[in-house]
Amino acid sequence: MPDAAILRPGERPMADRGGGARTIPLVTPACGSTQLLNGITIFAPGAAIGEHFHDCEESVMVLEGDAVAVLGGVEHRLQPGDTTWIPAGMPHYFRNASAEAEMRIFWTYASVRATRTMVATGETRPVAAEHAADKLIRR
Repeated sequence: MPDAAILRPGERPMADRGGGARTIPLVTPACGSTQLLNGITIFAPGAAIGEHFHDCEESVMVLEGDAVAVLGGVEHRLQPGDTTWIPAGMPHYFRNASAEAEMRIFWTYASVRATRTMVATGETRPVAAEHAADKLIRR
């Protein structure tokens, strides 16, 4: 049985995803997870990640800020504490509706091998590739 882990976001490396988004990977295979991935993504004012879908379920909770979630083409305003469940294959994206403050979300994927397919290009990559060592920024 693997050891349990305490993961403190302020002590974890951060990945710059470009376009004003940075991600702090938390639960990953590196800490012993075999079933799920989770972490925090921070959006600069006005930032968004392009429309995409995954090969597994995803849940996202707004931790801070003024968020917009576009799920299957339907736009939803979200506040801190609001939580989404997104089925596998549903196109979606999140954006920061504020022009002044950051937005933070906590995400969970139902698979350590989760993939992201960008709708605009059809490109598919493992979600974990965004957290590769060469993309991490030590703080």
